[in-house]
Amino acid sequence: MNRDLHSIRRDYQFEDLLEEQAGNEPFTLFDTWLEKAIEACPDDPTAMTLSTVDQDGWPHSRVVLLKQRNDSGFSFFTNYDSEKGQQLAQNNKACMTFFWPALSRQVRIEGTIEKVSREMSVTYFASRPRGSQLAARTSRQSATIESREALQKAFEAEEQAFDDQNVPCPDNWGGYVLKPNFIEFWQGRPSRLHDRICFTQKDEGWLRTRKAP
Repeated sequence: MNRDLHSIRRDYQFEDLLEEQAGNEPFTLFDTWLEKAIEACPDDPTAMTLSTVDQDGWPHSRVVLLKQRNDSGFSFFTNYDSEKGQQLAQNNKACMTFFWPALSRQVRIEGTIEKVSREMSVTYFASRPRGSQLAARTSRQSATIESREALQKAFEAEEQAFDDQNVPCPDNWGGYVLKPNFIEFWQGRPSRLHDRICFTQKDEGWLRTRKAP
């Protein structure tokens, strides 16, 4: 690459993130930030980087979509036999990171992950577009495949198999929920003096602290 990467930078010109704005628990602030991101970032505002660790201690990250945020935690859906599914079966500690460049904001969420109820998975699957349902049945996610053509033929076979029928949710497909024990809110600020407000779960509730940028 001939481009000068050192010169690519910008100064962040957003308002402070102060303790009184952050509140005493993280969920209200997260919901407020997510609503603002949905308004300001039309392309995939619910996209997040999910990081897991394999049995040898190697980290793996990929982008998935947040599909629910409630009192249980932060939920997404996937193939349980995928690489991330296998890694979560071995080590259920994970991290989710949201980054909204238009707002110069980042949220990092750490915690433990478990599967959601089968009922919740089936209900969400039924709400997906039909093409996405068929793709979930077609794809052996993360497995090596022969070619794009082979994948397309498998998809067409699923189309024919469920012609004029509801597409059932595969047994190996469903949701996960991350139950957080740490959440950090990062707000970009001028001269790299960024704001970092952190919430750590304690027995009595949430401990709020500020970290240096």
